[in-house]
Amino acid sequence: MRATSFAAFLVLLPILSATAAETVGGDTGFGPPPALEPGKAPPLPKRGPLAEPRSSNQVGFPAALTASAIPPASPLTPAAVALGEKLFFDGRLSDDGTVACATCHDPARAFTDGRPVSIGIHGRAGQRNAPTVLNALYNKTQFWDGRVDTLEQQAALPITNPFEMGSSSIAAAVSRIAGDKDYQTQFMQAFGRDVNEQDMLRAIATYERTLASFDAPFDRYIAGDAGAISDSAKRGWELFNTKARCNLCHALADNKRDVTAFTDNDFHNIGIGILRHHVGPLAQQAERELAQGRPPDVDTAAITSEMSVLGRFLITKRQSDIAAFKTPDLRNILVTGPYFHDGSMQTLWDVVDHYNKGDGLTNPWLDEDIQPLAMTESEIDDLVAFLASLTSSPYKEAGDHEYARQLALSRVDRPQRDTARAFGPKPSQPKPPPF
Repeated sequence: MRATSFAAFLVLLPILSATAAETVGGDTGFGPPPALEPGKAPPLPKRGPLAEPRSSNQVGFPAALTASAIPPASPLTPAAVALGEKLFFDGRLSDDGTVACATCHDPARAFTDGRPVSIGIHGRAGQRNAPTVLNALYNKTQFWDGRVDTLEQQAALPITNPFEMGSSSIAAAVSRIAGDKDYQTQFMQAFGRDVNEQDMLRAIATYERTLASFDAPFDRYIAGDAGAISDSAKRGWELFNTKARCNLCHALADNKRDVTAFTDNDFHNIGIGILRHHVGPLAQQAERELAQGRPPDVDTAAITSEMSVLGRFLITKRQSDIAAFKTPDLRNILVTGPYFHDGSMQTLWDVVDHYNKGDGLTNPWLDEDIQPLAMTESEIDDLVAFLASLTSSPYKEAGDHEYARQLALSRVDRPQRDTARAFGPKPSQPKPPPF
């Protein structure tokens, strides 16, 4: 049976749920993840109900957008999705069997890992925070710097990255599963061919395209349920589109309220981390070493080296893209921290404080829309309440715990708060130095 939309895919869920319920347990998704032994990768996450493909029966589900996001060459067939889900949790794709896709994208943590930066093979810490796979099918580009366009391309790079899964090649990963009789049967059922590299990546991407996540209190509010969110969250939604200026990046258009994507699919320098690095020499190094722009080379630089701070510049080599990173979708943001590309912010209050004071104003490549916002404490609380209302129903319990944890932390520790700057004028921004 072929299915190219989630509506048609609904009938497949009973078939697929049997594969998703293989094991239940592992990380509860509440609070920071446990510390790791030096040199050890995180434990492999368990499959369970949160790993199951989502259906289109969600309030706020964008049927037309979803249909356009599914490539005709990779329809959502039950065999391909089941195969992709199994591969997603299989540590054999890594060099020593300790790391799977799910290591950095754990369903219990809304397909993130809860760490500032991801930890891969042999306990190696990368440079980037793991973005959620939920709603990744709608992304125009993948990774924080947009170095590839498709989920198939995205699935390939971590397998060979030395700080992630560490395989010497995709072929080496394929060879470790090719003798598995269950895989031989599943590849034949899904694609009519033996185990191979192209179909392995297609299957993983196909599974990831079933992870559409809506059905949040905010969706029910937009659908007409006035009591679905608090008055504080309603005030936060107004602030989001006005004084807080969030809509300038987290909407498809500045002049129309976006209730679906919460991203402009663009890249911005928002003043995160750049002052800790000598950016000019790093940019010159990137121009020399990454002149050919090969995705594996960029991937290695982004994850394993200080050049990671250059962001989109690693791909375009344009000065305007220095330290610019992709605008993330805000859905489930409450349960996908720590925040920003380097995981440097612990709470949503920290995030809003960063924007409220217009941080990074001595950064010559700062996005022109960053400026002090003069938001009061009550307005900051309202904006966070709105962001919390974007938590999808499967993560309600985790979201309630995380909101309480972050709220308590925000009342005693606000390292990003600078009220004087937040209510002051925007300082003059320095010009970029010559390379």
